[in-house]
Amino acid sequence: MARGWESKSVEAQQAEAQVTSQTVHAKLSAEEAAKVREKESLRLARQRVLQQLAVSANPRHRQLMEEALAELDAKLSRL
Repeated sequence: MARGWESKSVEAQQAEAQVTSQTVHAKLSAEEAAKVREKESLRLARQRVLQQLAVSANPRHRQLMEEALAELDAKLSRL
């Protein structure tokens, strides 16, 4: 019985998240929406660079990743 309640709760949470997401996006202007997309894109790129930096053993590659990370951080701070 507890399992059924848990699945109902998950369904309710997912439905609520979807409605909330739709209302937030509906209220944004085109310019604001573009800014949100750009910020999310930069955040994901930063995460990818951090992952590559964590596994990189080559000093040159690490240097490139650190430079890319600094550039992404600068762009994010400007937004």
